[in-house]
Amino acid sequence: MPPPSVLEPLNGIRVIEVCNVAAGPFCALLLADMGADVIKLESPGSGDSLRAWPPHTGPAGDALSENFASLNRNKRSIALDLKNPAENARARELIAGADVLIENNRPGVMNRLGLDFEALHLLNPRLIYCSISAYGQSGPRANEGGFDVTVQAMSGIMSVTGEAGGAPVKCGVPVADFTAGLYGAMSICAQLRQVKTTGQGVHIDVPMMGTSLAIAALQTSEYFGQGRDPVKLGSAHPRNAPYQAFRAQDDYLVMAAGTQGLWEAVCKIMRSESLLRDARFATTALRASNQLALKDLIEAILQTNTASHWIGAFSQAGVPCCPINAYSAVLADPQTAAMRWVQPLQMANGHQTRTVGTPLKFNGAAPDIARRPPRLGEHNDEVLGA
Repeated sequence: MPPPSVLEPLNGIRVIEVCNVAAGPFCALLLADMGADVIKLESPGSGDSLRAWPPHTGPAGDALSENFASLNRNKRSIALDLKNPAENARARELIAGADVLIENNRPGVMNRLGLDFEALHLLNPRLIYCSISAYGQSGPRANEGGFDVTVQAMSGIMSVTGEAGGAPVKCGVPVADFTAGLYGAMSICAQLRQVKTTGQGVHIDVPMMGTSLAIAALQTSEYFGQGRDPVKLGSAHPRNAPYQAFRAQDDYLVMAAGTQGLWEAVCKIMRSESLLRDARFATTALRASNQLALKDLIEAILQTNTASHWIGAFSQAGVPCCPINAYSAVLADPQTAAMRWVQPLQMANGHQTRTVGTPLKFNGAAPDIARRPPRLGEHNDEVLGA
């Protein structure tokens, strides 16, 4: 087992989280999983609004949100009314000794509370202050609110998601929220090194629209290079084929023959070497240009046998191919078990559940879950004193 310093590289770093729902809590979770002491500062009464999201499990009268639990392990919770001068002062005392503050409120909220970066930098010059918002801290949209679905729409993601000619759909995973959280955590870790050198804190501005746009590098470069908008292609790829979902006799599979060698292997397995002689499919670029015709020809062959047959045959030949898993299937996959991605998790009400822990390993080992998700204000006395 690697030493604790390897599994908890952020041990000794104190993070104050003033966040709700997903983007900010996920950012803080990533730091907590690496050993940071994350103190979640919540409003008395209801706390993080994610606590109200179903499913709720546990004994009658004390059911707790599994959605909340999934993003708030390894944290401590304190409840303070930041509009109350005395409790706001307690928060400022706590922040004075912290390394990082993460907030995902609408721009202006922390300023009205006297907890903006400028005020807190005077109090704690070493503080790394990370603000996550829909559009960023400046610009004409800065004061607009936003959620994952609106950011997916604004950032262009929804314009390339779904089937050609179909209604707009969002990605099924809240990619805008979690991308912003990832960018925030990465930036905080980088700035920790800088602050150690200079002693000067920094304000990190993480705009969900910007981070969602940044991960669309292939789509934006397509626009810059060709001067036209990328389009929806379902599961297909604009520059590679066969590289998508295909219908077999009984179910769909996904097959990605992204090189000439893999394409030749696919044709051999399907006993359709004639496709290799078809001028429309002679190169990767030509196959991509003619992928609608190619898809029809491939599916006509795949219809002769089951998805599991083809998955086995393609995979044995080294062609990336797999089923389209429901979450029940991927959570039960032997690779998931071998990598120990699913971890047991106890809720504060005693209910035993499971969660997906950190997928990372350090020298072959992954950090364990050190703390169960907290009840609202559970650690007031521990953190603030009686």
